[in-house]
Amino acid sequence: MNSSFLKIFREYQELSVRYDEDHQAIWYYFSPTHRPCFSLTMLQEIRQMFQDVTDYFETVESDAEPAIRYLVLVSQVPGIFNLGGDLALFSKLIKEKNRELLFDYAKLCVELCYLNAVNLHLPITTMSLVEGTALGGGFESAMASNILIATENAEMGFPEIRFNLFPGMSAYSFLARSCGMLTAEKMIVSGETYKANKLHEMGVVHVLVDSENAQESVEKYIRQHRRSGNGRRAIQMASQRYHPIDHQELIDITEIWVDAALRLEDRDLRMMDRLVKAQYRKMSTENGNSFLRTRQDRRFYTHNITFPFLDWSGQTIMYDRRKQGDRRAESDRRKNADRRHDQDRRHDMTRLQDEDRRKASNRRKDNDRRKECDRREGQDDNLLNQA
Repeated sequence: MNSSFLKIFREYQELSVRYDEDHQAIWYYFSPTHRPCFSLTMLQEIRQMFQDVTDYFETVESDAEPAIRYLVLVSQVPGIFNLGGDLALFSKLIKEKNRELLFDYAKLCVELCYLNAVNLHLPITTMSLVEGTALGGGFESAMASNILIATENAEMGFPEIRFNLFPGMSAYSFLARSCGMLTAEKMIVSGETYKANKLHEMGVVHVLVDSENAQESVEKYIRQHRRSGNGRRAIQMASQRYHPIDHQELIDITEIWVDAALRLEDRDLRMMDRLVKAQYRKMSTENGNSFLRTRQDRRFYTHNITFPFLDWSGQTIMYDRRKQGDRRAESDRRKNADRRHDQDRRHDMTRLQDEDRRKASNRRKDNDRRKECDRREGQDDNLLNQA
């Protein structure tokens, strides 16, 4: 691996990147500092990572096999893929009438979606794995990938109409291409959240996987994809030629979004602010302050490590990130605890039902015995009377 390749795995604030050598895949994870949305820092870091990948390919000889064939976008937040744009920043810039900065943010979002859709103009395949909720810009970023994979319990939608706006960073373009203009407008105007299986039927989600083994399912899909990788990438190129994503189209639509955002009224901004608070509550309630640990943080092969530590890529690790909370582990612990609680509750219900059935059976037997005694006493009385 050359130095250009290793630069891909630089330290980020709101992004975590790891390499899966067996599948020639770069997995990059949303790792938000506060709310699970696209902060300006996160957007800039994704752009930097894309540039690092592009720079690496420039160093690969034309007849050599590149180390990267897949880019997989995932989230480190259990139950949440991404909740979209930075509504707090939107509200601030709209109140300040700062069109320039609002447009710069929107153009950066559009650029990332465009690059993802055209697989960075490289011989790779981009994927998104949606586990949990993807709203607004989070849904847009997932749709921008060549292949959208979602767990069966995932939910996606565009809530922007609630504060009198629309998703303006590529949603209309991607939806219209996948399921038609009428369906796209219906989804955007409704503000509803859709289940992954419904979106799969509509052609928006390409692959449905089991929520319990999502990552393993993606790896299995990559293995299947690689068996006919040349043909599939050729089909990918043909699809982009037949129905190309036009960069200027995305820019024009996002400029419409900026102008519409600057026309929002106070009541619309109050709704936007309420959604920001709801995002904080959702993050706090579901995940606390913990962080899911990716395989990037599993590179230590012994517990007897002193820091600073030089890792496999030649970078200096200043502290053990494993000592921070593990979101996935905590989520699994909660799931196991809930599962045990449900099992205990079902066991108690079964035991109570069995007791009720036994009591009812005993009551029926007692009634039958009393009836039999009464019948025999009646027969005895009849015999005495006849005598």
